[in-house]
Amino acid sequence: MTIKEAQETVDKWIKEYGVRYFSELTNMAILTEEVGELARVMSRKYGDQSFKPGEKQNLGEEMADVLWVLICLANQTGVDLTTEFAKSMEKKTKRDRLRHIENPKLKA
Repeated sequence: MTIKEAQETVDKWIKEYGVRYFSELTNMAILTEEVGELARVMSRKYGDQSFKPGEKQNLGEEMADVLWVLICLANQTGVDLTTEFAKSMEKKTKRDRLRHIENPKLKA
């Protein structure tokens, strides 16, 4: 699935099952909540914390939840994520073309 197809799929789902998009501010709060849930799983799986009894190691599910809400925000604010991601990659490539390659901290 392309990014464009993902945006179209989310939009279709919202219109068919979701009644309407939540407000942009509500979705921003939900995005923050979902990132926090992802951080919780990451800290337990890769960090020093351990999972609580019954807690799921659902890393992919949490990442997908973050992506879902980000796509909702893009759709409702008219952002074409395919175009913006391409521009971001071009910007990073120009700006950081040698930055990481020449970073002695990364040559371990």
